Parts: sequence; C-alpha cells; structure tokens
Amino acid sequence: MGFSRERYEQVLERVECAAAKAGRSPGEICVVAVSKTQPADIVAEAIEAGVPILGENRVQEARDKREEIGPELSALAKWHLIGSLQRNKARMVPGLFDVVESVDSLALARELARRVESAGAGPMEVFIQVNTGDEPQKGGASRGEVPALLEEIGRMAPLRAIGLMCIPPLGRSAEESRSHFRALRELRNEVFEAGHLTVQALSMGMSGDFEVAIEEGATHVRIGTAIFGPRG
Repeated sequence: MGFSRERYEQVLERVECAAAKAGRSPGEICVVAVSKTQPADIVAEAIEAGVPILGENRVQEARDKREEIGPELSALAKWHLIGSLQRNKARMVPGLFDVVESVDSLALARELARRVESAGAGPMEVFIQVNTGDEPQKGGASRGEVPALLEEIGRMAPLRAIGLMCIPPLGRSAEESRSHFRALRELRNEVFEAGHLTVQALSMGMSGDFEVAIEEGATHVRIGTAIFGPRG
C-alpha cells in the first residue's frame, strides 16, 4: 500500500497510549519503521515525512535503496539491520547501517568488528538477538549464551552492545508474546547488573503486539504493516 503519514501518526499515538498505561514516557520508545520490501520511492517518502529510523532485513536490498534515494536524503534517517546477517555480507555493513540488531554469535561479532575496524568506522552499535522461544529454525543466541557473548563483544573496540532483541514465535496473540518480552527484559536486567552497563535497550514488539512489548519495557518497537500497510 505504501507509506501513510496518517498511519504513522496513529502508531505514534498508540505508542504514547501504551507508554502512559505502563507509566512510562513515550520519549523512551523508538519506532523502527520496517521498510523491508518497500520500494525506494516509498522509503524516501517516509524519510521526507520525518520517520527517523528504518528497519531493513537484507543488506543488498538496503544498499540498493540507499543508492536510489541518494546520500543526502538517506542520511536523514538511521538505518537498522533487523534481519539475519550472513558473515560474508558483514563487509557491506559499515557505512550502510547505523545499528545491527541481529548479532547472534561470536563468529558474526568478530567478523563484523573486523569489517568495521578496517572501514575506519565505529564503534557500531549492536543488539544481541536472543532466541527466546528456543526455536531451532530461528536465529538468535540462547539465553544462556548471552553473558559470554557480551563479555567477548565488550573486548571488541569496533562494537558497542547497547541492547537485546527478540522475535517471539509467530502466529501467537499479543498476550502469548508477553512471556517472551518479559524474559528478554529480565535477561537485560541480569546482564546489566552483571556489569554490562551499555546494554540498556530492548528491541521487541511488532505491529500486532507492540503495546504489550511497551508494557514489558521495550525501548524499540519494529513496526511495518501498521505504517506501510500489508505487503502484497
């Protein structure tokens, strides 16, 4: 359907209401407009309307869009990689993305750090993707792997771990996702108390369940359909 300023403003109102219900400030919550599969002209329209953060799933797709949109306009938004990152694509990330939300292994973290350093960029902000549902087909570190992974990333100057991200099992109601959001928040609290003081953000919640995610402490919600309409 394409970008709609009206839909975007409705999402911001829903964020504000959910924050108020949870006794939180709406300013604590960032909306990541999930622009994956949207053509470059639609993404450009969203940036021109003031959308501050875009979420893309694929490195090549984001690169093509940024080239088509042009450097000046594309630089007005922050670009988050929210899809899985293959190690052989890590070389394309510096200069293309501002944040990688899907770091889920030490091997990927090391490759990304190497590429960021060789590009003379950084530190690059990253989230650790956590597989809260223990789904074998889905990316993400297990909860038990997160502390050691953060210890290693803490020694990598080119990277700065700022939070945790999860994608609960699909096809569930918003309430059924609550336990996953709560588990991610509790894990964030544990690693923060263990000394990982930069790990404060929680990227969780999408169009169908972001109000519940905000109630459980989300700082970043990834909204596609509610902003751009259903994908064809």
